[in-house]
Amino acid sequence: MADVTARVRGWFPEREFFMRSQGHVRFIRISSRLQMTVAGAVAGTVLLWLVILAATLVSQFTASRDRAELLEREAAVATAESRVNKYRGGLEGVADDLNRRQDFIEKAIEGTIGELPKDLPQGTVSDSSGEASKTVRKISMELPEAKGLAEIEARQLAFIERLTRFADARAAQAEMAIRRVGLNPAMLRASAREGQGGPLIRLFSGRDDTVDPRFARLGASLERMAALEKGLRRIPNTLPASLEYISSGFGYRSDPFTGGPAFHAGLDFRGPVGAPIYAAAAGTVSFVGQRQGYGNVVEVSHGNGLMTRYAHMSRTGARFGQKVEAGGEIGKIGNTGRSTGPHLHFEVRINDRPVNPRPFLEANRHVQEIRAGSAHPAGE
Repeated sequence: MADVTARVRGWFPEREFFMRSQGHVRFIRISSRLQMTVAGAVAGTVLLWLVILAATLVSQFTASRDRAELLEREAAVATAESRVNKYRGGLEGVADDLNRRQDFIEKAIEGTIGELPKDLPQGTVSDSSGEASKTVRKISMELPEAKGLAEIEARQLAFIERLTRFADARAAQAEMAIRRVGLNPAMLRASAREGQGGPLIRLFSGRDDTVDPRFARLGASLERMAALEKGLRRIPNTLPASLEYISSGFGYRSDPFTGGPAFHAGLDFRGPVGAPIYAAAAGTVSFVGQRQGYGNVVEVSHGNGLMTRYAHMSRTGARFGQKVEAGGEIGKIGNTGRSTGPHLHFEVRINDRPVNPRPFLEANRHVQEIRAGSAHPAGE
């Protein structure tokens, strides 16, 4: 214990500062104890901040999980008997419910998927849930004239189940791709909800202004899928130019000018002067101009502290505040700044800390499989 205490004190030796003012010299002495107290306070503050951040993320995850479980349980108790009672109350009311449900489905799909996936089967009575099949049989026996409506409802519910599973599967794939590059899917989902608003227009699936729990679960699954895929589009995974090869990797290297050891904060791609440079992901242009050593630079912010930097440009082709999509042209390859020849210096930064861009770019083939819509092709 004494050795540990001595070692800690060695990190904070007593320091003296000399200050000269109007011909007078003053001495300021800072003791080891004071330095350790200040350092401890700073460390405690950082630790508290980390604990609060972790607690917030855990709370968000737990709330999302609990809501999903609640919707699952509520969907399970939508019995055949309750629907039979609806049919007994009048076929016009049932038809109105079906129309409302269809409106719910169409608006949910339009706001998240766009066009209906071609590989999503429509479903039939025979492959719908057991509860729906039971409902059709019971209604057919008690109300033969309602058999057609019952079969339509069963197909509708079968479609809802398939669409929910489709959304859950795509959300899981997007989450896996996000984790593969070391980012937090929960944070990306949260950021996807920023900057939203507008009048409250509720969607209902019943005449009594209620939402069938199966439809509520569909809405939750589609929302989760859309938020994760929106976050995925902001991950830099598109090659920024049609390039010959990587001429310098990320990490320590011999400096091309001094020959001494140095740290390289990005990837260098050799290419001809004037070749186009593309944004590696969707985002907002946060800087256009010159930076020391980088020459002409464009920086694109992708949210959540994620930023990409494109340097040594011969010409910039973007303006500050401009919204760009993955593959959108933002400049031309050049040889400006501290450079030995025409190339693109490409960086990925998280909270202004450089990280290796290679895992992001190598994740491209996984992202392309699940991204809604086609990305710009990347040249080799």
